[in-house]
Amino acid sequence: MRYGTPLGVVDIAGPSMRRLLSDGDRVLVRYGAPLRPGAIALFRHPLQQDLLVVKRAAGRRPGGWWMLSDNPLVRTDSREYGAVPDELVLGRVLLRLAPRPAWLAPGRRVERALRGRAPWFAERLGVSVPFDGEL
Repeated sequence: MRYGTPLGVVDIAGPSMRRLLSDGDRVLVRYGAPLRPGAIALFRHPLQQDLLVVKRAAGRRPGGWWMLSDNPLVRTDSREYGAVPDELVLGRVLLRLAPRPAWLAPGRRVERALRGRAPWFAERLGVSVPFDGEL
């Protein structure tokens, strides 16, 4: 980890990440952190760049990251606006600060070890499978 990486606090508004994050939660973001599939990202909305958005990075696509909501009822994600260009991705959500603190960015080894085992514990650590909608 690079020292001096800026951190910030972001308030969650809306239901798109419900199950893991809820309206009113506060999260800690590491700006400039590299993403990998499954990470929760903070980015500027591709069509309305003054709007900051938190979604799960489902994977790389031509043109950037494919971002999906965890809530299957919310489709305002890459299925609506396409891949998010790298220059609009601001950082990675590390943990939920309030109201219930939880680590949301486990290392790759922890993620692999927990996948498919003790789903409640895995989700508490931020290891959850994104919605299996159309990609």
